[in-house]
Amino acid sequence: MTNKTVVLAIFEDEVSADAAAASLKDSGVAHHDAIGVLVLNDKGEVKAGKVGKRSVGKGAGIGLVLALFTPVGLGVGLIGGGLLGALHHKGLGLDEADRERIGRELAGGKAAVGVLAPVSEATVVADKLTDLGGAAEAHAVSDEALEEAHAAATTDES
Repeated sequence: MTNKTVVLAIFEDEVSADAAAASLKDSGVAHHDAIGVLVLNDKGEVKAGKVGKRSVGKGAGIGLVLALFTPVGLGVGLIGGGLLGALHHKGLGLDEADRERIGRELAGGKAAVGVLAPVSEATVVADKLTDLGGAAEAHAVSDEALEEAHAAATTDES
């Protein structure tokens, strides 16, 4: 059963994504949601910054959830490559072709804003991100998948 949705919006650059994330948070549209910005650092590795709540679901951070939206090789700068590889098959609503497409967009200098939202709020969040200049898409995420991601992250940290 799907309980959460990750709304991901691609913006032209990190500055635009940061401004959109802050605006979204300030608007109250995503008041109870976790918000993060996903970009590549100067080494071509994923870096994710949190804007909203510290954790999501049972504790899988928004940075970890967003890293799962990129190809395996791009996650090394954020979290262990082995952990990212293990989590990519956990059913977070995205296939390999989508991850590759998002990775290409990030490699091209774009940035993404990701929001973990209840299913009932996903359309409103996506509409707001579109109004702020992003190209938004939504992907279903189950509580079970978030719990598995959190458990795997906790195991990797020990």
